[in-house]
Amino acid sequence: MSKSPAPEITAAPGVIRSSNLTSGGGHGWFASGSWSLFAVRRGGRFAGSVVALVTVAFLMLQLIPGDPARASLGPTASIEAVALRRHELGLDQSLVLQYLQFWRGLLTGQPGDSISLRVPVADVIASRFPATAQLALLTLAVVLVLAIPLGLLAAAMTRGGRRRGIELGFNSTAGFFAVIPEFLLGVGLIYVFAVSFHVFPVAGQSGPLSYVLPVAALSIGSTAALARIVRSEALGVLEQDYLRTARAKRMPPLRVYLRHALPNLMTSTLTIAGLFLGSLIAGTVLVETIFAWPGLGTTIVSSILTKDYPLAQTLVVVYGGIVLLINLLVDVLLAVLDPRSTIKES
Repeated sequence: MSKSPAPEITAAPGVIRSSNLTSGGGHGWFASGSWSLFAVRRGGRFAGSVVALVTVAFLMLQLIPGDPARASLGPTASIEAVALRRHELGLDQSLVLQYLQFWRGLLTGQPGDSISLRVPVADVIASRFPATAQLALLTLAVVLVLAIPLGLLAAAMTRGGRRRGIELGFNSTAGFFAVIPEFLLGVGLIYVFAVSFHVFPVAGQSGPLSYVLPVAALSIGSTAALARIVRSEALGVLEQDYLRTARAKRMPPLRVYLRHALPNLMTSTLTIAGLFLGSLIAGTVLVETIFAWPGLGTTIVSSILTKDYPLAQTLVVVYGGIVLLINLLVDVLLAVLDPRSTIKES
């Protein structure tokens, strides 16, 4: 397939003229084969990932030693009671039949009842998902509010190879915090701000102050990592001709950076932020456990420990499905904002 000519870029930042993105009869890239091929590839990849996710989630707990029926009844239960409980849970069926039943429960939205809590799994997820979503979205907001200005400021101060000391200090500090695990940060924050100085609550969701430490544990590393990426992207943007022209006209620096540089950073920054959201949701598992947060992370840990098959398997699918869906939406958003990405794949 022949490649389409590159789109024309105007002098105004972030504006792409669409005259060269059409082909044949000028129907536009949405009607072209490149978009159709992109949609088929992304959709097929998403479907295959979901099948793999469900299969891994089903087999994961099967490999863990122990009997969920015995765990639910206690060590003193009789053999007959355990056998009856296994029959009630469907654990006496073949592995293939259990797998098909698991799929059926997911597709119908009725994955069964929690073995340990004795309530429908769907009700457990519905009641605890808001706490996890609030934590993840608040963390993402904090990361964006801090990382973008920090990265842009660092780029402005070090562009053109200036201030090597600031560049080294920024990269070293950001790199250090970016590699510290969230759970380790959480333990350190609890010891300093909750146990030693009694500034914030140790655990639980008991008001606005209870959000501070878990959000900090989740956001510090992500803020450092995203700030480094923003700085790297901004260094390239700041060397563009239209920004040199703006500086030559003696425009106020704040206007140059906020009005001309920042919009050109948003496409790549928001794309990366979407990927960060997926990792943040996955990272809430350990952080919620440390802070006894009443969300899905605490629930999935306890369900695995008690071999609560229906709850644990469904939660693994929920977590993995959210990450896969976010990645898919990020790909689609990037394709809409930059149609050339679909052309390159064709």
